[in-house]
Amino acid sequence: MSFSKLSLKGRALRYLAQREHSRAELQTKLAPHVEEGEDLAAILDELEAKGFISAERFVDSVIHTKAARYGANRVLQELRHKGVDAELVAEARERLRSTELERARVVWQRRFGTPPDSPQERAKQMRFLAGRGFGGDVVRKVLRGTDEE
Repeated sequence: MSFSKLSLKGRALRYLAQREHSRAELQTKLAPHVEEGEDLAAILDELEAKGFISAERFVDSVIHTKAARYGANRVLQELRHKGVDAELVAEARERLRSTELERARVVWQRRFGTPPDSPQERAKQMRFLAGRGFGGDVVRKVLRGTDEE
């Protein structure tokens, strides 16, 4: 069966087989394919009830794939953008906060490896880490080389 002839449920399952999706993300992807008489919300409810769609698994998946390269701000922004509810985003923030400094150090080490030797280089390194979603206090600690939390 070609992808264009799949039912909404089949299409949703194919997307979910590739990677975890949030409910909102699936709704956006499937909406253009809804035909008369089909109830997208009911299909998503059924998939959620059967455990095919799980907000907790989606959050775990995003954290697992993004946290090694990005700061909490960037990961949380992606979760919010994908329609994850505020309570799960708050839980993810707490999980990410505990490893933020160490993750920032690893990203910095991989990219630069040596402390900045000029104000311009320092600014460049700070912009890089900030662009990756690390907070200003974490960026300063990484560039200072301090261990204080």
